[in-house]
Amino acid sequence: MNPPPDRRLVALSALLEVEKRARAATSAEALGFVLVNDTHLVVPYRQAALLRADSGRIEALSGLATPDPDAPFTRRLAALMKRVAARTDAAAGPRAVDLPSLPEEAGEKPDAETKTFLATHLPARLALVPLARGGEVRALLLLAREEPFGPAELQVLGHLADAYAHAWAALVGARGRRGRVRRRGLAAALAALAALAILALPVRQSVLAPAEVVAEDAALVTAPVDGVVETVHVDPNAAVAAGDLLVTLDGRELSARLEIARQALAVAEAELRQARQQAVFDDRSRARIAILEGRREQNAAEVAFVEETLARIRISAPRDGIAVFDDASDWEGRPVALGERIMQVADPGRRALEIHLAVADAIVLEPGAEVRLFLNIDPADPLPATLLRAGYRATPTPDGVMAYRLRAGFDADDPRLRIGLRGTAKLYGERTILALYLLRRPIAAARLWLGL
Repeated sequence: MNPPPDRRLVALSALLEVEKRARAATSAEALGFVLVNDTHLVVPYRQAALLRADSGRIEALSGLATPDPDAPFTRRLAALMKRVAARTDAAAGPRAVDLPSLPEEAGEKPDAETKTFLATHLPARLALVPLARGGEVRALLLLAREEPFGPAELQVLGHLADAYAHAWAALVGARGRRGRVRRRGLAAALAALAALAILALPVRQSVLAPAEVVAEDAALVTAPVDGVVETVHVDPNAAVAAGDLLVTLDGRELSARLEIARQALAVAEAELRQARQQAVFDDRSRARIAILEGRREQNAAEVAFVEETLARIRISAPRDGIAVFDDASDWEGRPVALGERIMQVADPGRRALEIHLAVADAIVLEPGAEVRLFLNIDPADPLPATLLRAGYRATPTPDGVMAYRLRAGFDADDPRLRIGLRGTAKLYGERTILALYLLRRPIAAARLWLGL
């Protein structure tokens, strides 16, 4: 028969094996797993937890591969152990405490809720094992069981604590933390310098604004008299020649006025003839001839004026081109005032770009600035243009936005260009640094708010 093994040799072998495993760990997670699970080979316990002092979180729990930091038990236990570690002397060794006195170790007054929490989740007897290095507690190991920890077990835990602290310092020690802090500080400084360098990059100012393709030097077709549009004789965008009839106004009122004026002229001529015949024998009739002649001339002028006005109700095209307006039904039956624009006659080959630049987006733009038009029908292929002039006074747009009117000319002819097409124009201004380009609106708003 083999002799019974010496218990002291078995315990020493287990102690050395646990130390070997601790020193062989390659990460803080692996070392924490050894501390909360393999320590049981030397000192028995039912539950163990390892607190990382620098982060104040539970690094490992016995029986779990990875503890849940958001679990109520983990958060409550981490808060208690963090305060205990902060009040623990780095030169102190492992010590045995009772469960009810754990809040006092943390510097708290035990209340009913804390007592209930501890009694529910932990056994009654605890051992607190600080892992200290360089005069600083780096981690705190908590062991819990139903039986109290004896002096011999605390002595063995003190030996293990030294080995554990050495391994812990090698993986996550102060030098490593200082190195990480330095690296993080260096990375932050480099990131700040890179951000400043990027913000100092020279960029070209640009702004987007709605735009429309309009006719260049189009002839306006306006109402020659006050009246009502009777008929529009052409379709929108239809080709017309000079002299073609475009619009006819309602002439019934003018025709009635003309008939009345002609009747008044006939009466005046009859009275004048009668007065001339009577002037041979009547001196008073001779005196009335000058008055009647003046009245006849007045009535004749009235007839001529109404005839001329009646002739003007037929509006013709002033030049060759296309008729630019929205819809004939929008005009027929609509009253118009003298000089009101009805349509335009434009040369389809001469086009320009009209841009409405909002006051809030205005930048410094000079004639000759580069413009790119992104048509709504083909936004992927912009058309180049050049700024010709910019209005100095903002006017309200149909949308109610105060904007400057800008006119640009296209650099080249393009088959896609058609009068009436809309899109978005991108205008390029002077160069500036990226920081001012990005903060242009906030700076303007701050100046208005501060009154600078």
